[in-house]
Amino acid sequence: MSSSNFRQSLASMNRRNFMYGLGAGMGTVALNAMLAAEEQQSSAGPLAVKPQHIPAKAKYCIFLYMAGGPSHIDTFDPKPALDKLDMKKFTRNDKFASAMSSGERYYVKSPFKFHKRGESGIEMCEHWKHLADVADDLCIYKGCQGDSVNHPTANYHMNTGNRFGGDPAIGSWVTYGLGSPNQDLPGFVVLPEVAYPQGGSANWSNGYLAADYQGTTLRPSGSPILDLYPPKGISREHQRKNLDLLSQLNQSHAEMHPDHEVLQTRMQNYELAFRMQAQVPDIIDLKQEDQKTLDMYGIGNPISNDFGRSCLLARRLVEKGVRFVQLYTAGWDSHDYIENAHSKRMQAVDQPIAALIKDLKQRGMLDETLIVWTGEFGRSPDNGQRGGGARAGRDHNAKAMNMFFAGGGVKNGHVIGATDEIGDTAVEVVHPIKDVHVTLLRLLGLDDNKLTYFHGGRFKQLSQIGGSLIKEIIA
Repeated sequence: MSSSNFRQSLASMNRRNFMYGLGAGMGTVALNAMLAAEEQQSSAGPLAVKPQHIPAKAKYCIFLYMAGGPSHIDTFDPKPALDKLDMKKFTRNDKFASAMSSGERYYVKSPFKFHKRGESGIEMCEHWKHLADVADDLCIYKGCQGDSVNHPTANYHMNTGNRFGGDPAIGSWVTYGLGSPNQDLPGFVVLPEVAYPQGGSANWSNGYLAADYQGTTLRPSGSPILDLYPPKGISREHQRKNLDLLSQLNQSHAEMHPDHEVLQTRMQNYELAFRMQAQVPDIIDLKQEDQKTLDMYGIGNPISNDFGRSCLLARRLVEKGVRFVQLYTAGWDSHDYIENAHSKRMQAVDQPIAALIKDLKQRGMLDETLIVWTGEFGRSPDNGQRGGGARAGRDHNAKAMNMFFAGGGVKNGHVIGATDEIGDTAVEVVHPIKDVHVTLLRLLGLDDNKLTYFHGGRFKQLSQIGGSLIKEIIA
């Protein structure tokens, strides 16, 4: 364009045209930057290690999920006031009546004794015989409150931040934000029982994030992953050639349909599955551990064997660089016969959890591994069934629940928060579940307000609309 033509064009340009042109130019710059960033991430792989938002206290997380809702009153939160109220029916004049459910209900005392453990003097149920040995490594939090007393919605809320499901799980957010140190293994692994928790696999879904961040489940019996081993007579070289051919065909198709993100994810998963065949058999082979370690986890004991194997496998997974491991065990929904049910559940997980903490500590890994113990809600100090003794149980209670943390930058040997005199409601250092999520992310080096994903017309995050840090938990 000549100088005269340029001056003529400039003179004819009004303010609206100028702003429109400028906007289009800036939009092009922004689009090119986004495409370049996506291309860079794609070339590095979706699970490539990403920079932290803030300095991290922990690199890994092991999330121990007690499905069904363990009773805080019968595990870590003794309430002597219930001893005098046991099986008494309350009336509208009762000072606790306003906090309780309607209908005929009766107070239920704990059938267990409590003892102060460790130098910190943390009060624990008598059935925490092994966990008592690591009491000074625990940070008990008693101020959490949920929003739901329905199992599926409460599970979704604790695991995804959304009571109605469909959103990414905590482990998905963490691997999306940080990537994974080991590109030959998934960043998020789930160890469920044979029966999934209420709400099913949506509890570890990738939601609207890419499928690369979906929790990978390892089956509790048989081969942990189907088709983990190649068919008889098929070598890895043969598999590699097949994958190369499949990749060429898929890549050709992907170039014709660049907006088909699922295809790219499927191609990446084929490659990850191939690499996993070389690593997973070695990781899941617990026979490589000496007998002393197996005994420490309670493996071989019918009561603790299953959860012991899961806890030991969790240690081996984080040792190999898996970013987030979640373990599930059910049976805590004790509406009746709580003495029998809760004592068995504590005995099943007590030794394995204590062993996990000791094992990580002696390997120098506890400081970089955050352990979380929780269920979906707590339990009530009352029950709708008349009749005490062996029949006594508790209903669901979202207003008061206990959880504990260990390792990973938390205040070990501390009790944070409190519930009221009968354990019905959290009254000190009270925070909703979203604040627990914000704190967990912060310990791992992630800022919830920066860990976002654009979906459905807005930027979404684990806490849904933001939350507050529970500063009292962090060392």
